[in-house]
Amino acid sequence: MRPDSRPLLSIVAPLYNEERNLRPLVLRLVPVLEGLGLPFEALFVDDGSTDGTLEALRELCAADPRLKAISFSRNFGKEIAIAAGLDHARGAAVVVMDSDLQHPPEIIPLFVEKWRAGYENVYGERVDRASDPRIRVALTRIFYTLIDHIGDVVMPAGAGDFRLLDRKAVDALCAMRERARFNKGLFAWIGFKTIGVPFMVEQRAHGASTFNFARLLRFALDGVMSFSSIPLRMWTFFGLLISGCALAMAAWFFFKTMILGVDTPGFATLIVSIAFFSGVQLISLGVIGEYIGRIFSEVKGRPLYLVAERIGSHNQGGPLQPAQGPNDTP
Repeated sequence: MRPDSRPLLSIVAPLYNEERNLRPLVLRLVPVLEGLGLPFEALFVDDGSTDGTLEALRELCAADPRLKAISFSRNFGKEIAIAAGLDHARGAAVVVMDSDLQHPPEIIPLFVEKWRAGYENVYGERVDRASDPRIRVALTRIFYTLIDHIGDVVMPAGAGDFRLLDRKAVDALCAMRERARFNKGLFAWIGFKTIGVPFMVEQRAHGASTFNFARLLRFALDGVMSFSSIPLRMWTFFGLLISGCALAMAAWFFFKTMILGVDTPGFATLIVSIAFFSGVQLISLGVIGEYIGRIFSEVKGRPLYLVAERIGSHNQGGPLQPAQGPNDTP
């Protein structure tokens, strides 16, 4: 245990080109953590930023030993950055939050209160999405409704990455080394005693989100294919349906030919049918290819990420050591 026997609280915040948001975040975060009366560490994960984020991290960590950072060799994505933060966090409880101040640090004491009451997976529950475009809100609702019906887990409404995880939950997540990560699904999959804490999403302090429609679509595909095999099974049923329709049409044409005689089939109908079923075959091959691509990525056994630089006193202050996967770079 630490000398004062109080549990260490870790904060994990992924960063990508957040130079302008980093200092305002620290100015709000540190007083909140100091008010908890617990020893803490704030671990920032620089996900290959191309602006001045890394330089700002060096300055902040030099000024306060409770602030630490790791910097990736390139951009690996937010989901991997969160995994790296959990790997290196030493706390008995770990809070995961965004660095753009949309996740208000003032909610953290409520997380800690629930944790002290025995909850091991405390998530921030969004009660308002006014900061998001309407089309994104609508598509998000459709996606989560879909994955709740076809997926292996049910994700609480409004739950996201903003949450507190007990050390048991963190260790469970660190044991999962899959590369196509969908953290919201993983947070739900591990279970443990879970509760939500409502909060209002704030406006992004500076800059714009890098999650465009293409990245969100890819993220949604990762979520569906990581937690459901229904997309594969549906093509089996679709094939059976098409085969049934084909047999019915064959019976109809046989009956029509025997009773009414042979007529000349329409060329347009033939072309449309060929084009339609060719498209169906290509879509089914595409779905299979997505799953095979993920299998190919997993079997290569590459590390989830590569750390180019560690900033701050990572080896001081407590007995808990970073959880390392079998293929990860130490």
